[in-house]
Amino acid sequence: QVQLVESGGGFVQAGGSLRLSCDASRNIFSINRMAWYRQPPGKQRELVAVILSDLSTTYADTVKGRFTISRDNAKSAKNTVYHQMNSVKPEETGDYHCDVYFQQDYWGQGTQVIVSS
Repeated sequence: QVQLVESGGGFVQAGGSLRLSCDASRNIFSINRMAWYRQPPGKQRELVAVILSDLSTTYADTVKGRFTISRDNAKSAKNTVYHQMNSVKPEETGDYHCDVYFQQDYWGQGTQVIVSS
């Protein structure tokens, strides 16, 4: 089993930056796929960024060049995946959830991001 706890959300003005963190209860070295999803108010959850164990990344077209997902694969590293959000936009308001796949999907409770215009 993997427990995930997201943090780093809050209020930010449009154009500002935030860094979200997702702390896992086990070493993430053996976890192949880690991702961040966003759920805007009243809408479905949508994929924002993915990082694999080989550190390759994939981003939603709308965030390319502004958001960065990262992880430290060293066995001694913190069990954390990060989500750096720059030049944020009001439409990126929502609950941000961390998702990892380790034999099955695991989700965190989410951290709320509110971008004011």
